[in-house]
Amino acid sequence: MPAYLIKGGSPLHGELPVHGAKNAALPVLAAALLCDQAVIHNCPRLTDVEAARNILHYLGCATAQQDDTVTVRFTGGGDHRIPDRLMRAMRSSIVFLGAVIGRYGMAEVSMPGGCELGPRPIDMHLAALRRLGVHIDESGGVLRCTTPNGLCGARITLPFPSVGATENVLLAACTARGETELCNAAREPEITDLIDFLNDSGARIRVASDGTVLVTGVAGLSGCRHEVIPDRIAAATYLCAAAVTGGSVTLTHTRPDHLAAVLPVFEEAGCALTCRDDVIALQAPPRLRSVGTVRTMPYPGFSTDAQSTMLSMAALASGTSVFIETIFESRYKQVGELLRMGANVKVEGRVAVVEGVPELRGAEMNCTDLRGGAALAVAALAARGESLLNQIHHIGRGYETFDENLRKLGAQVTLV
Repeated sequence: MPAYLIKGGSPLHGELPVHGAKNAALPVLAAALLCDQAVIHNCPRLTDVEAARNILHYLGCATAQQDDTVTVRFTGGGDHRIPDRLMRAMRSSIVFLGAVIGRYGMAEVSMPGGCELGPRPIDMHLAALRRLGVHIDESGGVLRCTTPNGLCGARITLPFPSVGATENVLLAACTARGETELCNAAREPEITDLIDFLNDSGARIRVASDGTVLVTGVAGLSGCRHEVIPDRIAAATYLCAAAVTGGSVTLTHTRPDHLAAVLPVFEEAGCALTCRDDVIALQAPPRLRSVGTVRTMPYPGFSTDAQSTMLSMAALASGTSVFIETIFESRYKQVGELLRMGANVKVEGRVAVVEGVPELRGAEMNCTDLRGGAALAVAALAARGESLLNQIHHIGRGYETFDENLRKLGAQVTLV
């Protein structure tokens, strides 16, 4: 199996463009199933994107990717049943549920796979779809969905602003009869990106000032050309890598406003930041300061996906940092590997207390999940000696040419 051999101790310097957002590209690809044809620009080359394209092929679409552009064309003759092997290929595959129901009026899917971050209940997805007229039979780990009377708009209130549930409601409601009112919807930039794609394809969706999403169903979607937003989590990861190594980087093709909750934490750690238009520049101090208390929250709060790499940064900071994870139960799986490097981290349930140490030492480690794997790479970049990072397929799910990008900034990373 491939691995990264990382020799730590080299400050990162240079300029790097940020690729398109994985968490925006995947729901947009699912939405393309509802269209005649769509052209999606700035789509990152990731294994999760490949998995999404495989699902689209099975559902009756022809797809092609050239560089960062994916073309999707509905050809018909597909199946409303997504095989278990395709659902297990990525954790967010459940986002196809609303699109399949919208296209075929029925769906049969198994539970998704991907990173093991603890339970990710889909009961909110199912309850919302039932409000839209979907009959769902759950047995043997398979969801069998039918719409005997068609999809019909409804008033839906989510108990939690779930990104996945919001996406599934939007995908099912945009071609339902009548109007749908979705309260307590997720407000992530990736949700806005999906709404923009759907509206440009012919949907009628607007967001009220209080965040309520109003959807007026249309007969069908034609499709459009769309550019995926930059990946805010990838941007945060490269900023963490520069900060922990005492370097300076300039990220282009990014959106500083999408990182409004994350950037102040870098400043708390002593980093100097300059933001303008689509550029973020960071200059790290000789040694980082602790970041105080970081609590993950739904957007516009601090993103759970940025927490893991920030924790690696705090492991080498002066002082004590506290992380409180409110989204996932198992976001600290990488901590055991960090301890092998000499980090001082204590985990109690959803809380991690990080006592910064002067130095980390290279070690052989296993990636535990997508963001945890990136966090281990960040720590290894600053460690004394060499680290061998195994199971790097997790990183390939969310970061395009990760090792190549790090080498562009001066890191000593070898694919072995």
